[in-house]
Amino acid sequence: MPELPEVETVRRGLAPAMEGRRIEKLVLNRADLRFPFPENLVETVENRTIIALGRRAKYLLIDLDNDMTIIAHLGMSGSYRVEDHDEEHVPGRFHTPRNVNTLHDHVVFQLGGLPARRIIYNDPRRFGFIKLAPKTMLEVDPSFAGLGPEPTGNSLDADFLARRFAGKSQAIKSALLDQRNIAGLGNIYVCEALWRARLSPFRTAGHLVTPSGKPREGLKRLVPAIRNVIAEAIEAGGSTLRDHRKTDGTLGYFQHSFSVYDRTGAPCPHEDCNGTVARAVQTGRSTFYCPACQKG
Repeated sequence: MPELPEVETVRRGLAPAMEGRRIEKLVLNRADLRFPFPENLVETVENRTIIALGRRAKYLLIDLDNDMTIIAHLGMSGSYRVEDHDEEHVPGRFHTPRNVNTLHDHVVFQLGGLPARRIIYNDPRRFGFIKLAPKTMLEVDPSFAGLGPEPTGNSLDADFLARRFAGKSQAIKSALLDQRNIAGLGNIYVCEALWRARLSPFRTAGHLVTPSGKPREGLKRLVPAIRNVIAEAIEAGGSTLRDHRKTDGTLGYFQHSFSVYDRTGAPCPHEDCNGTVARAVQTGRSTFYCPACQKG
């Protein structure tokens, strides 16, 4: 499942290609993806201008000039590509071939303006989805209701997490994956952030909070670790595991900078540590960490 940096990478790739353009035609090549398309999808979006592309957690938000928003999720294998004059623009090197089977081109946005442009959504596993919501109702939409703050937003700080974690007996890794605490934070970057903060993924969340409800030092280290690992991944273009590709067809490169994720048996990258990266399973997810230095 693409994580937040991958979705943000897609947003940044699509924004200059879509913002300010009119959707002349919306082509749906099937009746559904993970869910059926909204019955009024075509009528609502055709002949509307795209005002802006945004993101909330792992969702793309396409704001239209009729105050409606297209909510799009990439699922497990969804990707977008941009075509001008019926020729696909795919600059850059490829590390592995990406899906080019047009059989899986399920949604096509035909945009007005010059050059004529098509935005194509391809999804072999069809686990993504597209739905509609009034822009003023996004915060109460089921996809967003109850979501915590963005991991790079100003609302996320150690005091906020202390309030969320106080008295919690669940492991800190599980608490960080709970979207009610932090929106869009996924398995890869939780592993990386905990390693940077030198926190054990098995430590209970409540132990990072003092009896008076204040954040302990480990929790204070964790917030900048989360911010930095997400910011660096976005800048590098996301981790690009398995199916995910950027909109221009290239791969992201942050996967080559992982410190612990999927590096079982490798030396711990902390210069003052002689430990070895280990793997464990927590609530059905792989956890990668250094037992020697993640003891906080």
